[in-house]
Amino acid sequence: MTMNFSKVGVLGAGAMGQGIAQLSAQAGSDVLLLDARAGAAQVAIDAIEAQWRRMSEKGRATPEQVKRWRSALLAVDDIHALAQCNLVIEAIVEDLDAKRVLFEQLESVVAPDAVLASNTSSLSITALACSLRQPERFCGFHFFNPVPLMKIVEVVPGLRTHSTVCESLSGFARKMGHTPVRAQDTPGFIVNHAGRGFGTEALRIVSEGVADFATVDRILREQAGFRLGPFELMDLTGLDVSHPVMESIYHQFYEEPRFRPSVITAQRLAAGVLGRKSGEGFYRYADGAAQVPADPPVPAIDWLPPVWVSPRAARRAEIYQLLKNLGASIETGATASTKALCLVAPLGFDVTTVAVVDGLDPARTVGIDMLIEDASTRRRVLAMNPATREDMRDAAHALFARDGKPVSVLRDSGGFVTQRVLAHIVNIACDICQQGICSPADLEMAVTLGLGYPLGPLAMGDRWGPSSILEILFNMQTVYGDTRYRPSPWLRRRGALGLSLTHVER
Repeated sequence: MTMNFSKVGVLGAGAMGQGIAQLSAQAGSDVLLLDARAGAAQVAIDAIEAQWRRMSEKGRATPEQVKRWRSALLAVDDIHALAQCNLVIEAIVEDLDAKRVLFEQLESVVAPDAVLASNTSSLSITALACSLRQPERFCGFHFFNPVPLMKIVEVVPGLRTHSTVCESLSGFARKMGHTPVRAQDTPGFIVNHAGRGFGTEALRIVSEGVADFATVDRILREQAGFRLGPFELMDLTGLDVSHPVMESIYHQFYEEPRFRPSVITAQRLAAGVLGRKSGEGFYRYADGAAQVPADPPVPAIDWLPPVWVSPRAARRAEIYQLLKNLGASIETGATASTKALCLVAPLGFDVTTVAVVDGLDPARTVGIDMLIEDASTRRRVLAMNPATREDMRDAAHALFARDGKPVSVLRDSGGFVTQRVLAHIVNIACDICQQGICSPADLEMAVTLGLGYPLGPLAMGDRWGPSSILEILFNMQTVYGDTRYRPSPWLRRRGALGLSLTHVER
């Protein structure tokens, strides 16, 4: 039997607590807001009321609703005022000891059947509950900022949490207008765990000198379809938030290589180069606008060499059609002539490896990323190897920019940029399913709503082909010799069998 939360206590009047209090009142509960800082709760309530009035002015709430919601909000200054609450949600500083002390106090104040919940984003629910007399009534209830707009909440039971508590919190989340997803009590839960692939792999690409921050952002927006590039996103979030989360999840998973942080963000955090909030991050900001360097210009060339395409190139037929559309002279022999630009399109391998293994002249060999069909992208991506001649690099750049589509030119890299990041995202998501942290459906919902990816990570894998993602990872592991890229069993088996990654075993 689920519980009706008629009176809700919210501890912490910061942005997160303020949002939770607002939604709780809108869901029909009386809400008591408490903060250790004098006057902070009332300031938060005033801000909530102002938000409701704006909603009313825009026709999204009636004056009667605003009046009713406002009457349900009360600022209190003592924890004992929460005695009648049948749900208390904590949203204070992310500190294990501080939260434990608070919940031990709460347990002696509220009724024995009241539910206690934490909005923690990174701390173990089981660890928070271990000192409670009734750990079965304690649960994680993790919202995302800004709470009214981010329509997802993770419901995270500890080892001893009663199932009724999870069901009741899920029902309350729905009354708030949010979508609840159930997660196991593991580091990062679902969203912060699944999000490790995007930023950490982008940082690794930059650390290898493959491309700069702006180029990586452009590629992942315009080739892969993300709304923000990883460095734009980290500037928006702030490195004082994102880097500690990277380190926390990495260490909580006992130095799992898939989650390895980067010295780049550690250095920038130490220097106070945090992002938008400090006026400088991966970009400089003037009047709130990022100062983004322009794309390098398309080279002016005197001639275009004929183009020979590797027989093992991904989407080879599509490459031929693209070359025809661009007016290239195409060689179709078994081997390239001594004048030809040799075009390769590997999955996971770098251009150097393909040139050596296939016996191509590396000075004339250029790679193109064809994981995603060209018609679906707004940018093409080329990669050179260390021996590629400048004239061949410029010819390839000019050729593939002939129709006006922007072209990014990279230094050599296993998996270019898009392949590396997408494969890493998909692989981590597959391992979340392998560990049973959540259902595939909840994973897709949580990541789509919580991270704003163009597709859920398993759907990304299905869209670009589980076997292709698997090939990228196997080949990248060969290139880099790093267990970071080892495929999850969930992906390896489904990729080998040709199954959908969202397929649920019976």
